[in-house]
Amino acid sequence: MELCADRTERLDVFLARMLPEHSRTKLHKLISAGEVTVDAVVRRPSFMLREGMLIELDEVPESEAQNLTPMAVDLDVVYEDEDCLIVNKPRGMATHPAPGAGLPTLVHALLARSHSLSEVGGAFRPGIVHRLDKETTGLLVVAKNDLAHQRLAAEIAEKRAERRYVALVEGTPELDRFQVEAPLGRDPRRRIAMAVVPQGKPALTQMKVLRRGVGGGRCLLACRLQTGRTHQIRVHCAAIGLPVVGDRVYAPQRLHDEALQLHAAYLRIRQPRTGVEIEAFATPPPDFIAREWVQLDALRNWSYDEGQGS
Repeated sequence: MELCADRTERLDVFLARMLPEHSRTKLHKLISAGEVTVDAVVRRPSFMLREGMLIELDEVPESEAQNLTPMAVDLDVVYEDEDCLIVNKPRGMATHPAPGAGLPTLVHALLARSHSLSEVGGAFRPGIVHRLDKETTGLLVVAKNDLAHQRLAAEIAEKRAERRYVALVEGTPELDRFQVEAPLGRDPRRRIAMAVVPQGKPALTQMKVLRRGVGGGRCLLACRLQTGRTHQIRVHCAAIGLPVVGDRVYAPQRLHDEALQLHAAYLRIRQPRTGVEIEAFATPPPDFIAREWVQLDALRNWSYDEGQGS
């Protein structure tokens, strides 16, 4: 296959624009594997094309078909109406099908329920407006139709939705309330991980201390997402020397023996059709060490003083 660059643009962005039937992740891997050349030279995904350059590659292989057979699973549904539902996702369940995700995913469980799901998120993500990592527990909103999906996604993107997590971290911050504002992108040394990188996307997490001295030198934090980057809370916490207990990617090995201590405890959105406010709270699972100190009022009544930290 031969393509000609028509503007100044990154190589991976160009291919994603020219081949929209394939995911950007797949195309990025293809470039990284040396399967794409620019003017007969293998280039990196970030290579900046100039108008007139010749891009050559073999036909992009089709992705392996995902098994979307509905699987009946008892879900903890904390809210439901004709347009959406809010699910308390258990530990170990991936949000949607992906290579290595394991079965059943939340999507498989949703497909077994007797209602429709939105389709605008893609064939393998019916109903999924946003996601949680496989080992993160807690609240997710699911859309039953495309109108609901679009409005809920816009609410999250425009920061009108409230998503608040609790995290048990090693160490104790000096301030009771603070924020971490640091750009996130792919870790140049570990491609499966994210990192604070200068060229990354803006990311802001506001935090407050809920309980100090949990199990010795640990602290229970409430975390308020102002942006929704991949692994945002885990990376931000690790970056300031407060790794999340149980985090096998960003925390030291001594913290790997316990379950990931990160839970999406509070969600506030507006009903996509009526605009009525919906508030949901989920107590962390039994393997969350600081479970007894996670209370609705502490998450609902959020205040942050810009002058207290950065």
